[in-house]
Amino acid sequence: MDNRKAIVVFSGGQDSTTCLFWALETFDEVEAVTFQYGQRHHEELDCAKEICQTLDVPHHELDMSLLNQLAPNALTRGDMKITEGEDGPPSTFVPGRNLLFLSFAGVLAKQVGAAHLITGVGETDFSGYPDCRDVFMKSLNVTLNLSMDQEFVIHTPLMWLDKAEVWELSDQLGAFEFVKEHTLTCYNGVKGSGCGECPACKLRNRGLKQYEARKAGVHAE
Repeated sequence: MDNRKAIVVFSGGQDSTTCLFWALETFDEVEAVTFQYGQRHHEELDCAKEICQTLDVPHHELDMSLLNQLAPNALTRGDMKITEGEDGPPSTFVPGRNLLFLSFAGVLAKQVGAAHLITGVGETDFSGYPDCRDVFMKSLNVTLNLSMDQEFVIHTPLMWLDKAEVWELSDQLGAFEFVKEHTLTCYNGVKGSGCGECPACKLRNRGLKQYEARKAGVHAE
């Protein structure tokens, strides 16, 4: 296993793209893996592929369409409304998604000799997703290592950052404009600033405004 090689779980959104730039800064070799699990919009897959081509990052796309059959959710079913959960996770929660994605990313990492796995999950703006919690990631890291008798390290650079701080990190990495213009976070498949109405866009754009205001205040002093 190469301790300077990493696999990034990559969707082409703000968070995973920031993690991709972080990985490129941190490791000597970086590859990305995107999962096709019946997303509403093929644009997400296209966006991930385009970003990897632009950054010259080897890109893998794996078929996980079985997940759509097992776990109906608003990210894959056009007939389900996107709602923010009040008594539980929102309708966009896909049960088992991060468990399966990181497990398969671990299998891929073993094949290509990468010791590091990187994912853009976080607790601060995690929207009620239980598989974005730090305790789950630590538990999964132990399980992956035991299952394959390897010493993988799962990195979560955004775990304790809110969206404004994620924008700040992308700026520190010299990727602010790239992330702003080329990523796709919107649940309705609109690149960049998105539709402006879905929960993902509201979270992203609120964080952007907060960071830009903070940055302008610093420059004004």
